Amino acid sequence: MIVVGETKIDTGDKFAPIVDYNLKYTSSKNPNHRLVEQFSVAELTGKYINILWDDGSHKYNVKSFLGEIDEILKGARFSGFDQEMLDSVVGSLRERGNSNATINRKMAALSKLLRKAHKMGDIFNLPEFVRQKERVGRIRFLEHEEEKRLFAAIKSRCEDSYRLSLFLVDTGCRLGEAIGVTWNDIQDQRVTFWLTKSNRSRTVPLTRRARKAAHIPHEKLKGPFSMLNQVRFRQIWNEAKMEVGLGTDDQVVPHILRHTCASRLVRGGIDIRRVQMWLGHQTLQMTMRYAHLATHDLDSCVKVLEVH
Repeated sequence: MIVVGETKIDTGDKFAPIVDYNLKYTSSKNPNHRLVEQFSVAELTGKYINILWDDGSHKYNVKSFLGEIDEILKGARFSGFDQEMLDSVVGSLRERGNSNATINRKMAALSKLLRKAHKMGDIFNLPEFVRQKERVGRIRFLEHEEEKRLFAAIKSRCEDSYRLSLFLVDTGCRLGEAIGVTWNDIQDQRVTFWLTKSNRSRTVPLTRRARKAAHIPHEKLKGPFSMLNQVRFRQIWNEAKMEVGLGTDDQVVPHILRHTCASRLVRGGIDIRRVQMWLGHQTLQMTMRYAHLATHDLDSCVKVLEVH
């Protein structure tokens, strides 16, 4: 028998001495070993939204999307986002009347946020995001008579909102892009949009009506529409559309002015490539939604068929 430390080992007569190792387990002081933490969607949003998205209307929408998802999950905190949680969110959005296209936009924001959190070690697993099949629906735009009635109702409530409406329909820009325009962005009868969804600036010429809408005393304002915000403008818009009998049409939202501008360009004979540049679409496919309005391109086909 031999003694090793405090341990006695019986080796017998035929074996060499054996050393017994007394193992003690202690917590690691290595800072790279992290405890498993839990986060809610709202907490991850606050942590990464300024890193993942630039300021602008798209960031505003993303924050709204993620806030709704956190509300659906009732602020639950998690260390991993599994497929069951994702299916629950998608199902709830569909029950609330969200179209597949809207669900896809909201899931794109959630996917981007979770991928960042996973990369940074905040969560340990990700679900599989499956894109919902989108139908190509009818694009709603305002006819001139509808525009006239709606804009008159807006003007009776707020002159600044009326000016903004004129600017939106004649430039085809997004609401956030217009509100973000500064005085320096308007030069030589053109406007440059910097805070865009695609993060690419674009410059378009202004119509006489758009120039007039943007021409007000500078005073202490940053831009022609900086006295407005999206929430207030949408409130006035909704009140006006109720007054003129469009309250039940859920497609009559401020973004319809962008569709209206695009439809007028296409129906007026502007080729689809230039319409793409005007709207600032990243891909031609996005602009092709308006291509069916270019019926003038088919008039020559009738002449050929009339001969036979």
